[in-house]
Amino acid sequence: MTMAPATVLQMLRSLSTPHILTRIHQHRALGNHHHNQHRRAASRLSHSTSLPAAPPSLSPILHTARGYSSSSTAKQETGGATEGPAANAPLLAKLFPQTAPEVDSSAEQERQKREEEEAKENERAWKRMKLGFAIFGGGGVAAGLWAVYEFGKPEVDPNGQTIEDEFTHKPLVQQYVQRMWKSIHYYQRMIQEPSRAKLLPDPLKPPYVQPRYTLVLEMKDVLVHPDWTYQTGWRFKKRPGVDHFLAECAKEFEIVVFTAEQGMTVFPILDALDPNGYIMYRLVRDATHFVDGHHVKNLDNLNRDLKKVIVIDWDANATKMHPDNTFGLARWHGNDDDGQLLDLIAFLKIIAQNNVDDVREVLHYYRQFDDPINQFRDNQRKLAEQMQEAERIEQSKTKPMVKQWSRNILGR
Repeated sequence: MTMAPATVLQMLRSLSTPHILTRIHQHRALGNHHHNQHRRAASRLSHSTSLPAAPPSLSPILHTARGYSSSSTAKQETGGATEGPAANAPLLAKLFPQTAPEVDSSAEQERQKREEEEAKENERAWKRMKLGFAIFGGGGVAAGLWAVYEFGKPEVDPNGQTIEDEFTHKPLVQQYVQRMWKSIHYYQRMIQEPSRAKLLPDPLKPPYVQPRYTLVLEMKDVLVHPDWTYQTGWRFKKRPGVDHFLAECAKEFEIVVFTAEQGMTVFPILDALDPNGYIMYRLVRDATHFVDGHHVKNLDNLNRDLKKVIVIDWDANATKMHPDNTFGLARWHGNDDDGQLLDLIAFLKIIAQNNVDDVREVLHYYRQFDDPINQFRDNQRKLAEQMQEAERIEQSKTKPMVKQWSRNILGR
């Protein structure tokens, strides 16, 4: 009978396992035993007949191996535990590649299909990336050409005639490029430098009264504090005592609000904060210098004598051009128990009443302290104690005898 190649390979793999080899040795011993019996029987029959002895049969061994192989295959198909051929299959596949099991065609097809899909997806991603770069580059080139044309074209008069400038007689491309560069430089200066050379008008002339000192105030976190909640959204909270502060300072000072906030934010707030008009001038972001990422208040453009200018601010970066004109006030965070504006009124009144010629000397002294207003409060307390002590000493002195006699003579 002819056996299929797969059956032969399966039988050979089954026969190569240690368990089957043991069974084969057992059956071989049994075969030898039968063989000996046949020989003895044949020897006995040889005395009576001359027939040759039949060779030992391997059919029991092959039948046992085939049955074991079939049972092992059935266990693998049913998911049972296998310890014989299945356990040694990888080792046999490495030693005898010709006996390795055939690769599952469906799994191989799935793997190839997945690799093809990944390759197609990578190709589509690369195409999208190239398209994006092309669009971005084309947009950049178009924007550059538009900027050269828009900012580099010459100006025209109301009649539509071209106005000649210093670039008119140069080549056309050079004209447009240089005009564009000049326009960009102009807008850069407009952002970094104040919008005008004089931020304030000239001092008032008689018969109008010009205050002797100019008080420059920051709005945010000095007069008001921005606050945001889910219920109210953005709102600005007035600092305790701000109304009294503005009213008292307006008697001796020219009050100017100078802030880095935008005008559309500042003007409505100041309209509500100062209905009486104590604040004479309002300066916003366009009046500042943009230096190292900060909007700086340059007092040189203020059009006032800096010996009479006092700046109240909590941000040292905003006044770093003129630190000696700055009185640092602690930043207000919206707490209701704040009373620094009342102490600041006392400080400013002392300067005005003593007619200080150069306020920078006083401000320079207080600049060395972390909390100038607290230091001013301590100085005032010490001064009050000294005055009380001097008054007590004066009262404890004995009166001269001449005065006592004159009083006695005059009957006083």
